[in-house]
Amino acid sequence: MNVSVEISMYPLADEYIPAIQAFIDDLNRHDGIKVLTNTMSTQVFGDYTIVMGIVTAAMQRAHQTTPKAPFVMKVLNGDLSPEAV
Repeated sequence: MNVSVEISMYPLADEYIPAIQAFIDDLNRHDGIKVLTNTMSTQVFGDYTIVMGIVTAAMQRAHQTTPKAPFVMKVLNGDLSPEAV
């Protein structure tokens, strides 16, 4: 089953942009998923198990370097990427 995840990171730090960029770069390092970024969020598309594993690991790495970094995430079954719709 495919999944579409929309995720936003809100680091509680003065220098928040590097932490957000590092999280996005972490997601982009993986083959087999589609990652689209805009000014408000990042969308990740692909196989449910693969996407959720990658997102979970990336969030954990982000929390190790930026301990106070809330994430807001929406998950929808199905691939809503522009190429799939």
